[in-house]
Amino acid sequence: MIDRAAVRNNANYLRNVRPIDPEEIAEYIEGGAHPAVVRETLREEAFDLRLREREDGAFEPVPDEPVAAPGWAPTAFPEEYSFALEDLLVREFGANWHRGESGAELREAVRRLKDDYLYGNDVAYDRVAALGYAIYHLPAYYATIGYVLDDLVENGLLDRTLRVLDVGAGVGGPALGLHDYLPDDAVVDYHAVEPSAAADVLDHVLGETGRNFRPTIHEATAESFLGTDGGGGPEGGDAAARDAVPEEFDLVVFGNVLSELDDPVAVVEAALGRLADDGSVVAFAPADRNTAMGLRDVERAVATPESGVSAYAPALRLWPNATPSDGGWSFDVADDLEVPPFQRRLDEAAERGSGDEPGEFVNVDVQFAYAILRPDGKRRVDVQATADRCARMADSEDHVTDRVNYLAVKLSHDLSDGDNALYRVGDGSQAVDHYLVCTRETVLNDDLRAADYGSVVFVENGLVLWNDDEGAYNVVVDDETVVDLVAP
Repeated sequence: MIDRAAVRNNANYLRNVRPIDPEEIAEYIEGGAHPAVVRETLREEAFDLRLREREDGAFEPVPDEPVAAPGWAPTAFPEEYSFALEDLLVREFGANWHRGESGAELREAVRRLKDDYLYGNDVAYDRVAALGYAIYHLPAYYATIGYVLDDLVENGLLDRTLRVLDVGAGVGGPALGLHDYLPDDAVVDYHAVEPSAAADVLDHVLGETGRNFRPTIHEATAESFLGTDGGGGPEGGDAAARDAVPEEFDLVVFGNVLSELDDPVAVVEAALGRLADDGSVVAFAPADRNTAMGLRDVERAVATPESGVSAYAPALRLWPNATPSDGGWSFDVADDLEVPPFQRRLDEAAERGSGDEPGEFVNVDVQFAYAILRPDGKRRVDVQATADRCARMADSEDHVTDRVNYLAVKLSHDLSDGDNALYRVGDGSQAVDHYLVCTRETVLNDDLRAADYGSVVFVENGLVLWNDDEGAYNVVVDDETVVDLVAP
């Protein structure tokens, strides 16, 4: 057995001198050591030593600077991941996987999954369902994770050495997106929790990741891994497996899984308990009404004044000790991806006239609800409303037909059909849906249109009206209204 302390000591000395060569360290180990054994030891110790392995096999320190914004805006699902998925499909069904009986089976699996999510049914993944899920969802989930991480990176809150827990990792969309989002000099200790047949797909696509993205797959439920089922936590009674799991994580990801859990609040609370003090829980879901509002319900149950957990983004609480209770259907929208070859093949092979519509098996829309939660109380934007400057949305009933000021978070893109621009907003106190309706855009209020999703705006002299048809407040923004961007 190699002297790990000696390897660590030599690596710590050499890191300040030159790249760390395993062959050089082998010469310094008392009694000798094979360079391959030293290399493997360095790989195992690399995260704690903040070392990354280079293409030439040497190791060098990971920079201390946090991850910088990469300008994430993918236009297509990367070819290497497409090839990896198609390789699995060919292995399972042959070169014509998209045709005949196998194609029909995959299309039926996609339809069934879509219906289950739409109606809130329990979702089960056998081998075919996992492959169908990958065909339909992998590209959009790949893109989504990067847009969500942008909110952390803008404040320098994502380190280049990351311990990641991906709960309900599925077929690997968030994992692959995280891998490509991070810079080449990052080191990731990645742990996936996935109990279904999707774990096999995940394992295969993770083979395309780099040498400093070090994955471990735990074929366990979220409840058993996090201990909410009353069991022994990670890997049950296997002490060796438990020792391989970090005591705490820097990032916990819930990618389209909260709606599948019996008690998502308990699971998220358990995940928060496994976070480092400066860590983040990142959750996202499709933009459809049920899953998006379900995600927001979990956020509101967990991020309370009593818990000290903050809703970091996007639904900021702008009033102290306030918690919203409106419907909460809010989602972001990014540019569509190009249609990947595997989706096109499956869609084009469908027999038209049998209920299959062109594009039924194409899914390149990047629309998602998300929440970032932090135990340290930080928020993406550190601004708060004050009673001397603006009204609370919780008190809008008192201001109907009045002109008032609001500090608001923009929580949608334009929801109109081309008439008056319509934007969902909130301030963290609202009990009823609020919308800003721009009936006349001027140079004094055009910040409303220009503001990104999640931006904070100050609305001065907005006219509060009650929309009885929608059961919501419409705040009219017209030529008497000023809208200023407070925080992008």
